[in-house]
Amino acid sequence: MAMKIRKTRSEERILAAAAELFYAHGLRGVGIDQVIEASGVAKSTLYAHFRTKEQLVGEYLRRTDDSWMAQLSDAAERAGDDPRDRLVGLFDALTGAFDRHGFFGCPFVSAAVEAETGSEARAVTEEHTRRRQAWLTELSARAGAADAAALAQHIGLLIDGALASGRLLQDRAVVDQAKAAAALLVRAHTGDRALAGGG
Repeated sequence: MAMKIRKTRSEERILAAAAELFYAHGLRGVGIDQVIEASGVAKSTLYAHFRTKEQLVGEYLRRTDDSWMAQLSDAAERAGDDPRDRLVGLFDALTGAFDRHGFFGCPFVSAAVEAETGSEARAVTEEHTRRRQAWLTELSARAGAADAAALAQHIGLLIDGALASGRLLQDRAVVDQAKAAAALLVRAHTGDRALAGGG
């Protein structure tokens, strides 16, 4: 049992260090030796958990997917019970991410740019996008959108655009602008009633 606890703690340290490094410097900008140094584990310990850098990157992205989807969902739920308000309120997750981590952009967009076709990183990134869009489509349908998939696509583009622009401009105001645009889109797709989060 003690071995299992030590193994879990080491794995968490490795993943925590890798997440911070990958998010700040990109996948290609970080070497295994940097992860070893930042995590404080031995090289043999890292390789006992992750045989290759690709495996480490894949697990980092899977965990980021779970965390980011939870943050989007939590922000949406805080906006209230109306699915239309939730589609707008989910943008508060972006503001929270910017406030916590700074303007490093979207780890999945970065991974998509850096990862080779057929790699584990690319596969996890594509799965994240499908998962997010399925959730947005379901929320759009519950909001009464005539074309739920189209509204979900527009909202997804606003999320990606806000994350990319935030990195380029280093300005959290881009999230407010994306949120306001989302409110207009939701109104256009579902009706004209004013939304709680969009003015």
